[in-house]
Parts: sequence; structure tokens; C-alpha cells
Amino acid sequence: MQRDIEDLVNEHRFFEGISPPYRALVAGCGKNVHFEPGQLIATTGAAADRFFAVRAGRVSIEMHAPARGALVLQTAEAGEVVGWSWLFPPYRWSFDVRAIDTVRAIEFDGTCLRDKCERDPAMGYEFMKRFAQVFLHRLEAARLQLLDLYGDVAR
Repeated sequence: MQRDIEDLVNEHRFFEGISPPYRALVAGCGKNVHFEPGQLIATTGAAADRFFAVRAGRVSIEMHAPARGALVLQTAEAGEVVGWSWLFPPYRWSFDVRAIDTVRAIEFDGTCLRDKCERDPAMGYEFMKRFAQVFLHRLEAARLQLLDLYGDVAR
């Protein structure tokens, strides 16, 4: 059964509580995608012109360390979004994103959504508040990881 993007947006946790007209506008920028395990979804330094609302599966957010290879910083799963670099110039990915499992997601055209947010500041504010929550969650997770790594050194 073919699923309508607007239905998928309506079911995704990130978009809960957004007014139906805004969800419809967002859906107009989205498409249904899937990735196989191990597939690279985004690459550090590449143009960040999209973001993903994960519907099923998990993705890793990674950073390459020359002496160690790929380091997994965090994972995201169904109900979460990945990618905020489309919001801020120079619009480049800061990390690699890789499918851990088979991933189903909604891919959003960042330019399309940014343009709609510019035309409707109330919609833009709503999305900035939602992405600010993502930033805070990811920063808190990074802080906890650092405490795990270096907590004994500080004592």
C-alpha cells in the first residue's frame, strides 16, 4: 500500500502538535526513502540540503578520527530527526550519518522548507523551537558521553 507523505508526517513524533496546515506545507517538501544497513546517508562537508525524520530503524551520527576511523557519537531511531545543518549557512553536514539497520525515513528538502519558513515566520518559529529541542537533546547526550569518558579524570 502506497503511503501519502502527509500521512507519514502526521504519524511522526517530531511533528506532533503542529497545526494541520503547517504539516501539509511540510509534507510538500518531503519524500519517502529507505536505506540499507551500512549505507552512508550524509557525509561531513557535503551540501546539507536535507534532513530526515526516521520512521523505522536506527542511524548512527559519526565523526571520522584519523587514527581511529569512524567514531559513533550518537544514534537516532524511529520518531527522531537527523540533520540540522540545512538551517544554518554554510549549509554543510558536520557529521556523517549511516544506517545501522534497514531505515525508513521521510527525507525533507531543506531549501524548500527553509523558504516556506521564511515566508511564514510563525511556521519558522515553530520549527526552530522543535529543532532547538533536538539540539538540546543531542548536546545533553554528548555531555553525558564526555562524563563517561573523562569523569574519573576530573576526580
